[in-house]
Amino acid sequence: MTSWNPSSRPDGATDADRTAPPVGTPQPVYEERVVTKPAKTSAAAAFSLVFGTAALLSVLTLVLGPLGLVLGLIGLVLGVVGMRQGSKPGITGRGVGIAGLVLSLVAILLAAASALGVSYVLNDEQMVNRLEQRLEQLRDQLPSDIEIQP
Repeated sequence: MTSWNPSSRPDGATDADRTAPPVGTPQPVYEERVVTKPAKTSAAAAFSLVFGTAALLSVLTLVLGPLGLVLGLIGLVLGVVGMRQGSKPGITGRGVGIAGLVLSLVAILLAAASALGVSYVLNDEQMVNRLEQRLEQLRDQLPSDIEIQP
């Protein structure tokens, strides 16, 4: 009975006989594939970008300034949450969260500036009188066949 020798091979060659293949012999090509799951984008970061864009567009219309301020605050909170989630492994969206955060901040600053400007103009009695006079001048320049209901 023969004993098993881990260094012996069935063809009779030993580990010492193993050498590099002769020159010119094609080497087998091994391709290593790494399969990974695609990273998920943070939903908070994506919504931050949406709310920040909507807030900025609302504030720029001036009529929807208060709505833009609320949307900007929501986008600001979601941007911070999205940035934190985007720094976790397997979750992307840090840049999207930063973009939403910046848009929300710009919208909030513009809403605050327009609110301050409007309140300043409305509290300035001379400014209000000048606006009323200018409206009267424009009303006088209208053709006579147009009726204005006060």
